[in-house]
Amino acid sequence: MKGALALVATLVLIAVYVLLRFTFKLALGAILAVLHDPICVVGFFAVSQITFDLTAISAILAVIGYSLNDTVIVFDRVRERARHARKLQVSQVIDESINQTLSRTLMTKLVTLLVVVFLLVFGGETLHGFSAALVIGIIAGTYSSIYISAALALDFGLRTDDLLEHKLTKPEEIDGLP
Repeated sequence: MKGALALVATLVLIAVYVLLRFTFKLALGAILAVLHDPICVVGFFAVSQITFDLTAISAILAVIGYSLNDTVIVFDRVRERARHARKLQVSQVIDESINQTLSRTLMTKLVTLLVVVFLLVFGGETLHGFSAALVIGIIAGTYSSIYISAALALDFGLRTDDLLEHKLTKPEEIDGLP
C-alpha cells in the first residue's frame, strides 16, 4: 500500500513540475506519455503473472523518472527550435527536435537496456521482477518519449505561438492588474 501511495505521490508531483515548466499543451502531452509507461509495466505484470512487489514498484518509479527526463529533453529542444525557426510549422519543429535528440536517446536507452537484460538473465529470482519491469519500462518509455508525448501535444492543438515566450509591453494586458 505504501508503494502504491509513493507511486501516486510521484505522479502528482511530476504533474505539478511539468505544468510549471511547460505550456499546458506540452505539459498535458508529457503527463499522459509518462502515465503510459507504468500502465504498460503493470499490464505486463498482469499478463505474465510475475510477482509484483516493492522492487517492481521501485523499477516503475525509476522508469517514470527516466522517461520524463527524455521527454523534457525533447520538449526543451522543441522550444529552442521554435525560437530559432519561427516560420516553420510546429509539426516540423517537433520532427526536427526529435531527430536531433534521437541518437542520444536511443544510445542511452540501448546501453541501459543491455545492462538490465543482463540483470534479468543473471540477477536471480530476487531481481527478476525489478529487471523485468525495467526492461518493459525502458521500451515503453522510449516509445512514449519519441512518439506519444509530442503527438499528444499536437493533438491538443499546439501551435508555434504556444512555444514562444510572449513579452507583454503594457501592464493593462495582464488580466487582473489595475
